[in-house]
Amino acid sequence: MAYGRLITFEGGEGAGKSTQVGRLADRLRAANLDVVVTREPGGTPGAESIRRLLVEGAADRWSAATELMLINAARMEHVERLLAPAIHRGAWVICDRFVDSTRVYQGLVGGVGIDLIDRLHSDFLGLPWPDLTILLDLDARAGLDRRHQEGGGSRFEAKGENFHEQVREGFLTLAASEPDRIIVVDAEPAAAAVESEIANVVTGRLGHLL
Repeated sequence: MAYGRLITFEGGEGAGKSTQVGRLADRLRAANLDVVVTREPGGTPGAESIRRLLVEGAADRWSAATELMLINAARMEHVERLLAPAIHRGAWVICDRFVDSTRVYQGLVGGVGIDLIDRLHSDFLGLPWPDLTILLDLDARAGLDRRHQEGGGSRFEAKGENFHEQVREGFLTLAASEPDRIIVVDAEPAAAAVESEIANVVTGRLGHLL
């Protein structure tokens, strides 16, 4: 049985992750691949229940450490019930956010630290790392403006522009430290141009012509 792939999309608010996840999924399905699209936090009924705790309410509802515990509970549920079984049957899984969001939001910006998050992910929970991560990079203010135009309003968006500038810097720091896995794609151009660039990245990195 062929082992599948895990492709994750990361980036700040309003970077277009959901749009590009859908477009890449369409390309992979057109290439006759078994594709599963999911998101974090969430992806299963139990994980979606935890998601609501994380994204609803006041910006200061939880500390970064509490967020980390909630996210890992949701992630364990998600991986056990959906993500791992799909990969093991040979599917290509595309996930809107995964561990790198936790490393940035809670680890770098929240002050919990990346080392702890990585140990929890690999050593304690035994969870997989992505085969490829697409980082959609966009100016923080531009991203927030996009989300407001779309009617967004999660508690993370309410944390302020300075917070989101730190998030952008955190993602770029991760990308610089792991260039073989995390590929930065400029999210400023039109969606079709971004889609084409992502297709080129997937073809070049994972060897499947799109």
